[in-house]
Amino acid sequence: MASSRSSEGSAPSGGFPRHTFREQDALWAELLALGDAVVGSLEKCVQAVCEGRLDLIAEVKEEEEESDRKEVKIEQECLRVLALYEPVASDLRRLATVLKVNRDWERVADLALRVARRVRKLARKHPEIVAPEDLKDLARAVFVHVKASQTALKQSDAEAARKLIAGDQTIDDAYRNVRRGLKEQLAAHADQLDGWLLLLNSARNLERIADHATGIAQAVIFLQEGTIVRHSAK
Repeated sequence: MASSRSSEGSAPSGGFPRHTFREQDALWAELLALGDAVVGSLEKCVQAVCEGRLDLIAEVKEEEEESDRKEVKIEQECLRVLALYEPVASDLRRLATVLKVNRDWERVADLALRVARRVRKLARKHPEIVAPEDLKDLARAVFVHVKASQTALKQSDAEAARKLIAGDQTIDDAYRNVRRGLKEQLAAHADQLDGWLLLLNSARNLERIADHATGIAQAVIFLQEGTIVRHSAK
């Protein structure tokens, strides 16, 4: 049966309305903008860890709150499009990717704020404790990892995403080394227990941020190939 839609409102294929493609494009642009904001916030967090830039922590907090609002807005809009138009195939994959990555960006922003707050608490309560260099190196490596996931997402680059996933093991190894060293310091300085625990928690949160970047890379592969690589061998 011929469609009754006008040519202006007709779908390019499969009966999917043209304006819905515009809505998807707008959603994708919002997701990329959220990623830009979160990466900027994480960079400030890393500066707080590595350079003692406590003045940036208030900005990280404000940006985390804004990320929360954007995450909810994107999710609501994505669910609305899913409910109204029931997309299939690549369109459904794209919207599923938006939902997944949207949540990952929100979690990165939240974890960055947690790390930044612990940096401030350590400076206030235990100024005699300095973050070790291997923790700073971990923070820098995690930022590079997240930045790479952002680039893979923007370019929809499955090959780059696979390289990033393979590199996650390096982050895990670095985290284990940092954790081992911090536990040794904790055992040697039991009177500074709270301070070393703050650093341990920061290291763990940095490793979790890297996990979310890896999740974004997995979503890029799903978007491009329809393949779920989560839990598969790296």
